[in-house]
Amino acid sequence: MTSNNRPALVALAAALVLALALCLPAFHSSYAQAQTAPAGNAVSAPAAGAPAAAPQACDGVKVTENCTPNSGDTAWMLTSMAIVLMMTIPGLALFYGGMVRKKNVGDTVMTSFAITCLVSILWFFFTYSMAFRGGTPFIGGFDRAFLQNIVSNTFKAGVAQNIGTPNPLAPTIPETVYSMFQLTFAIITAALVAGSIAERMKFSAMLWFIGLWAIFVYAPVAHWVWGPDGIFNSANPDAKFHVLDFAGGTVVHVNSGTAGLMAALMLGKRKDMGPPHNMVLTLIGASLLWVGWFGFNAGSAVSAGMQAGMAMAVTHIATATAGFTWMLVEWQRRGKPTVVGICSGAVAGLVAITPASGFVGPAGAFCIGIAAGIICYWGCTGLKRYFGYDDALDTFGVHALGGAAGAILTGVFAVAAYGGTAGALEGNVGQILNQCVGVATVFVYDVIVTLIILKLVDMTIGLRVSEDIERGGLDLALHGETVQ
Repeated sequence: MTSNNRPALVALAAALVLALALCLPAFHSSYAQAQTAPAGNAVSAPAAGAPAAAPQACDGVKVTENCTPNSGDTAWMLTSMAIVLMMTIPGLALFYGGMVRKKNVGDTVMTSFAITCLVSILWFFFTYSMAFRGGTPFIGGFDRAFLQNIVSNTFKAGVAQNIGTPNPLAPTIPETVYSMFQLTFAIITAALVAGSIAERMKFSAMLWFIGLWAIFVYAPVAHWVWGPDGIFNSANPDAKFHVLDFAGGTVVHVNSGTAGLMAALMLGKRKDMGPPHNMVLTLIGASLLWVGWFGFNAGSAVSAGMQAGMAMAVTHIATATAGFTWMLVEWQRRGKPTVVGICSGAVAGLVAITPASGFVGPAGAFCIGIAAGIICYWGCTGLKRYFGYDDALDTFGVHALGGAAGAILTGVFAVAAYGGTAGALEGNVGQILNQCVGVATVFVYDVIVTLIILKLVDMTIGLRVSEDIERGGLDLALHGETVQ
């Protein structure tokens, strides 16, 4: 650890400890109330400002107070959570690690691992509650800060004990499982941003930037689109615009890609560039992403049912189509198909089908895959060359453009029989407008808040490593390790 990084890391640790100390009184009070609540069928009143839970159907039985987790749904969601976490560590770490130069591999994979740890801690503190609990149309409440009272009902001798209820967004699984599943989305979204800043950002600055971004950008945007009272939630009857985003086209991909572009612009270009050092690592990483994405998309059905099956099918179709399309376009344009190219195309297909996966059928998925392969190839080549920005690992070109394309095309190809909402091909042309409003709002908000966060970090500890460190490699200078 260099002397320049040590004060920043000490300050980060101190800030986390301070946040813990400030929140402990509220946590202790809520926990004590939960433990002293009387047993029986009565349900305690919702926290101030939180909407009362609507009646939910669990295992086919209409209930007004408690839901019994469905074992099949719970098993599927436990599996989905595990494979979505695998997408970041080791999937994304290897995918990105193979595309940087050898002298920066350690810093690149360390970034994915450290972000996993940091975002998980913040999720436990308050970002889960901010994103997925009721509050306002723009941000959730704090009734689940420190995951207080987050245990599903247990039954003893047929009597429900009042120790919590599932999240109304996922009534048939324990809220612990739902929270952990959504945590993996928060992790990979933040980790994707790092692809744009590879090989030149201070590790300490990255931690501050990602931590603040997870609080002030990811949590609000997730609440807008997926929160129970979110302003864009398609299931919220009071939402201003009903945006279809099954698994994160706007929340994950437009969000991360836009933040990555802002960070790349703030940092400036790398002093020297080189080819990917290990295409095999990139292929392994892309393969893990492909497998994990079935949990990402099919898991977003939050049940082991028909919608999950269709989401899995269309995910595979779009991914294969996009990878093959990118390969053909690259072959025609450059004369040779590359391993990194076909892997990037497959990831582009995964990205584009993400918002559509619960709403479109196989034909729509095929069309979205073709569009993703062409649009994202152009974004990573022609668009980047035209504007001259250094998006190191093409987070903007693949994720922002692919996510936006997929989100808008969801409004075209959505089938009412699959997801409950018709698209333009079934006569609901207005859905395209809803999708465009969602994409544009996330983009503008992300640009403004991300630039503010970056500027604050730059003014305090600085964003970029010195030229000597960049020339010699970040691994040895920042971490004291090198890849042999």
